[in-house]
Amino acid sequence: MIKGSCCCGAVKFELTSAPSMMGTCHCSRCRKLGASTLVFADQKSFNLLQGQEFIQKYEPAPPFSYVRTFCKKCGTALGEIGSENESFPVPVNCLDDDPEIRNQFHVFVSSKPVWYEICDSAQQFQENPA
Repeated sequence: MIKGSCCCGAVKFELTSAPSMMGTCHCSRCRKLGASTLVFADQKSFNLLQGQEFIQKYEPAPPFSYVRTFCKKCGTALGEIGSENESFPVPVNCLDDDPEIRNQFHVFVSSKPVWYEICDSAQQFQENPA
């Protein structure tokens, strides 16, 4: 069991199994939303324990399509919790317990700010891999 929450504790959730993967996105949208390193949770393992009323959706204008969620009380980025997809991203910084996996890749490295140094040996992709 892996527990997770927002900064203020209004939103709490758990994963009943380890995420399938962890990766870091360096695109400007993920950076600005405060959620660059993500784990991918299986929808069947995700249980929202409390705080549905504090989850706010951000629906971007086209051509972007990923709906993001955040706590409307403290502003913590929550990834795509509540998604109906089989798996969805959750910012690793929301996890209160060890996710049992480590960073496996970096995407949109071409968008990475010059001040950020990649300090692990995870595979790097200049854009989003096919």
